[in-house]
Amino acid sequence: QVEFVESGGGLVQPGGSLRLSCVSSGGTLDNYAIGWFRQAPGKGREVVACAKDNDGQTTYADDAKGRFTITRHDSKDTVELQMNNLAPEDAAVYYCAAVHWKGGRCVPFIWGRGTQVTVSS
Repeated sequence: QVEFVESGGGLVQPGGSLRLSCVSSGGTLDNYAIGWFRQAPGKGREVVACAKDNDGQTTYADDAKGRFTITRHDSKDTVELQMNNLAPEDAAVYYCAAVHWKGGRCVPFIWGRGTQVTVSS
């Protein structure tokens, strides 16, 4: 059974950058559209960005556009989320997930365990 493992989280100052990675075990990421989601304390889990598995199409949440980039590296079986100009409101646990792509919406069905991102001075 495929599992996803996130890494790259940590503490960063406002305005800083982080690169999150999602790798798979027990299977390959190549077969899945992949999304990044996040959950801040006291809030629901929300989509950040998604990337399809076959045509390079991506989609972003409004507050991720222009700051975050999702990239598939199929040769390394990795999906990355480059996050720039981070703000305190970006602090959350970030999850990668296999998703169904439904008219531009990403519907998750296999979750990773998450990686913590803290944005603080």
